[in-house]
Amino acid sequence: MAEEHKSAEQKTSGDAQTKLQSSKEHARKAAEDLKSAAGAFAEEYRGKAEHAWGEARGKAEQAWGDARQRVRTLQEDAEQYVRENPTKAIFTALGIGFVLGLIFRR
Repeated sequence: MAEEHKSAEQKTSGDAQTKLQSSKEHARKAAEDLKSAAGAFAEEYRGKAEHAWGEARGKAEQAWGDARQRVRTLQEDAEQYVRENPTKAIFTALGIGFVLGLIFRR
């Protein structure tokens, strides 16, 4: 009877170790799956972020180019106006300077 008890105890111990090993493998597999899914998720959103950054950068560069072109056009128009109307340009500049002087003097 003692041998039967030892045999049953060893069988139970063996079953417990088998289940423990199976649980370890299952946990290891779940961790690997989670790591793989997290990597895929991170890679997907990294790609989306790079794409959004590229679009934003392109739009900013285009806006900067447009602004530079507008300023250049304004400068050319002002130079042309001064060449065509030098007297008006001088008196306009004097008037603006006088008004700004009054404002900043206080």
